[in-house]
Amino acid sequence: MKIKTFYFIRHGQTDLNLRGIVQGKGVDSPLNDTGRKQADAFYQMYKDVPFDKVYTSTLQRTKQTVSQFIADGIPTEEHFGLDEISWGVYEGKEQDDRVASGFQQLVASWKSGDLDLSVETGESPNDLVRRQKLAMEFMLSKKNEETVLICMHGRALRIMLCHLTGISVCKMDDFPHTNTALYVLEFKNGRFTIRDHYNIEHLKDLK
Repeated sequence: MKIKTFYFIRHGQTDLNLRGIVQGKGVDSPLNDTGRKQADAFYQMYKDVPFDKVYTSTLQRTKQTVSQFIADGIPTEEHFGLDEISWGVYEGKEQDDRVASGFQQLVASWKSGDLDLSVETGESPNDLVRRQKLAMEFMLSKKNEETVLICMHGRALRIMLCHLTGISVCKMDDFPHTNTALYVLEFKNGRFTIRDHYNIEHLKDLK
């Protein structure tokens, strides 16, 4: 059986990342200068990988991060299943003491197993998993796409890595992430395995 290889990266930095403002899937912010440099550094290191397809979320920060690969003529497609989790009423707000406290309580509840809990008007981890499974089923159905680049979002990536590798979503925070950090997964015989874990080698020369 053929092996499918998936390169998962988080998008580059945005000004809202820098300012600690909650983004989520409802805030469509662009990359800042640092984010563009991170994206270019990733491109320079991985431009010779023979990607068959590039997938992004529906948000511009993911599309901008992989824009050089797309400019090279690699087919691309967006999928809503790759969007960040919805942070509901927190989206667009600064992480002041009230919001930060709410986040801490929410994440603590997720770690203890309450994966159906969400911010008001937002999504729970289980809601997100359902979206992500639709995206992965779609991508796995493409027989001629053997090496794929996927650009998505921080919390969403952590949750994706859990359920793809058979780890409880409660342990999402065991997966570190930073802007444009890379995880490489292989799919063979119906199973995903991590081949490269939190690779940030391309960022070492950025200041």
